[in-house]
Amino acid sequence: MAGFNWFQRSFDKSNSADADAKQAEAKAPEPSQAPTPATPQLSSEDYLKWAKAAYQNIQKQQAETKTDDSAAEAAPVEAVEETVAAVTETEAEAVEESVAGESAVETEIAEPAETSAAEPDSAISESLETVESTVEASVVEPAAEAEVPTVEPAAVEPAAEPEPVAPRPFWAQAEEERLQRLAQLEATAIAEPEPEPAPMAAVAAPPAPVLPDIDLDEAFLWSAEVLAAQGRRPDDISAEEITWLNKLRQGLNKTRLGLVNQLKAIVGQGPLNDDAVTEIEALLLQADVGVAATDKVIEALQARMRQEVLPPDQAIAYLKSILRDMLNAPLANSHNLAFTPEKGSFNIWLMTGVNGAGKTTTIGKLAHIAKKSGYNTLIAAADTFRAAAVEQVKTWGARSDVEVIANPGQNTDPAAVVYDAIAASQSRNIELLLVDTAGRLQNKKNLMDELAKIRRIVDKKAPDAHVEALLVLDATLGQNGLRQAEVFAEAANLSGVVLTKLDGTAKGGVALAVVEQLGLPIRFIGAGEGIEDLRPFSSYEFVEALVSG
Repeated sequence: MAGFNWFQRSFDKSNSADADAKQAEAKAPEPSQAPTPATPQLSSEDYLKWAKAAYQNIQKQQAETKTDDSAAEAAPVEAVEETVAAVTETEAEAVEESVAGESAVETEIAEPAETSAAEPDSAISESLETVESTVEASVVEPAAEAEVPTVEPAAVEPAAEPEPVAPRPFWAQAEEERLQRLAQLEATAIAEPEPEPAPMAAVAAPPAPVLPDIDLDEAFLWSAEVLAAQGRRPDDISAEEITWLNKLRQGLNKTRLGLVNQLKAIVGQGPLNDDAVTEIEALLLQADVGVAATDKVIEALQARMRQEVLPPDQAIAYLKSILRDMLNAPLANSHNLAFTPEKGSFNIWLMTGVNGAGKTTTIGKLAHIAKKSGYNTLIAAADTFRAAAVEQVKTWGARSDVEVIANPGQNTDPAAVVYDAIAASQSRNIELLLVDTAGRLQNKKNLMDELAKIRRIVDKKAPDAHVEALLVLDATLGQNGLRQAEVFAEAANLSGVVLTKLDGTAKGGVALAVVEQLGLPIRFIGAGEGIEDLRPFSSYEFVEALVSG
């Protein structure tokens, strides 16, 4: 079963209005659930019904996935069983042929000497009758005359000697040997298929990814409410989305616990006034939102306060809308709203950043997302400076099942690696090339010039490619990451930011500072060390996870 397409997820939300109307008409049993996400406000009861419907749909999806996996595992087992049966039948046929050949030889040997003992043995008499019937068509009478004299001397000799029962023990001995050989052949035929279960286990070895255990608990209800508020349908929800929203919320716990609790305490005292706005300003600065972004938030709150007095719930909702507008501001200009590789064309994504920001890990996680979303992906290991960087990229490529183009030498020219990777991508119809570059400080001019050289090679070698340069920022650095982003933006013509390590800091507000001061949109966020812990950025989900209690 194919994984959830995270790149296509943004398109589903932006173009879901017509699809919602069509599917609402097609699905008569759910007339109340289909249009409800499009309504501006839902009651708590509506959210609960929506969450239950989504939970049932996820359970159904997981049951179908398990059924498909079990069928896929059973198919190789049946094939192996058929192979074993075929081998057994072939060996059995060989045994029967050998037995038939032995019986024919024994019949020929026993013909001259067994005529005297033909009466007690019915099997031999049947063989003699078969021989006589075949000869009867040509010479019947001469054969009969010839057989009479041969029978008389043969019958007299064994009858005269009581002890030489040699012909019978010889036949009995031959029969015993035949049975022994048959037993050996049967034992061999049974013994050979026994090692076959080993390939059976090998075929079933790569199971499908373990499905996350989803419980209808408070975390699920919160995630369902966030998705429903975006206009999503219950039958369009994936377990991966629920799991990711829970991880994002847990990752922002440190920031939220220091911000939301005090924020609610301030607005819970009553309508917002100047003193409350001052306290909110201090909270935003502590969350590393930055001076410029904080001033913008405070100005918006004060402007609204001049118009009307805001109750606590409306104040929180208005604060959320301000934060979302700030995060979406760069997308209103020249940047694309949906950051996704163009299917069927060549896309190149350059990953830049300082040492330790998580570029190589981000490369592996992006490759995993692209592979699951159906893109032909390749990785260029252009970090030839750091020790073991190439091996680390190869490890992530193996985990993502994506090939890595690397130079076996050390301290080689990274631009040459990128050149080879572009040539390989063009020959293999690759849709997304992820380029891992060496970590460099923003004050190292020679390294920054090297980054600019890589960009020139890309523009020259692949002039028709869709090139994006992403800056990987460590969220734990807070405001210090802004200066890095400014210098990297000049050298690499950045088109977005990947914010990592959000789960290890109380400075999650740095996302607002990056967007406000640099004018760069956030494209991806990471909230964990696992391969599934990096996802496309959603301003709505980020603000809900940041501000909601």
